[in-house]
Amino acid sequence: MGKFDLYKVDLKGMQADVQEYEYMLDNQFFINIGGEDVQKGRVKVALTVTRHKGFFDFVFVLSGVAIIPCDRCLDDMDFPIETAAHLVVKFGKDYSEESDEIIVIPESEGIINLAWFLYEFVVLAIPIKHVHAPGKCNKQMATKLKKHSAKSEDEEDDSFDMGMDNIIISGEDDNEKGTDPRWDALKGLKEEE
Repeated sequence: MGKFDLYKVDLKGMQADVQEYEYMLDNQFFINIGGEDVQKGRVKVALTVTRHKGFFDFVFVLSGVAIIPCDRCLDDMDFPIETAAHLVVKFGKDYSEESDEIIVIPESEGIINLAWFLYEFVVLAIPIKHVHAPGKCNKQMATKLKKHSAKSEDEEDDSFDMGMDNIIISGEDDNEKGTDPRWDALKGLKEEE
């Protein structure tokens, strides 16, 4: 039995018009899949497959925890996964992805392996920026970041917002404040609001 045989759904062999499946994506699943974004976690998947005339409707509900590195201190952090996803699977001659939600599989095979889709659903539930709650980052790393940060002493430790006020262009043509005059025009727009 292969690493991902558990995640195969035999659509040609479906006995009922509605079938339910449950999967547990654990650390071994994430190691086996070999993705870069999530390498540990424990996510429960409830899947309902409904057969319609000409297609199969897949509804996924995922809940659990993905363990990912904090963008700020690089320590592992638990990120809660609570999401739902949807796929439509149709039979055709060859495998193809018509869109993000419509998959065509060869009718001669009649089987779809969901392992990579499940991994993608977990990854898509994680925001681009993921950091610990304020004060929860590795203290040693936070100290090093603060030491090497270009922000002033009175700014909040856990904030890395780089607004227009922090952008300084050096050179001979700088105005008195040392900022690029093009940003001054944009600041005026911000102040009018």
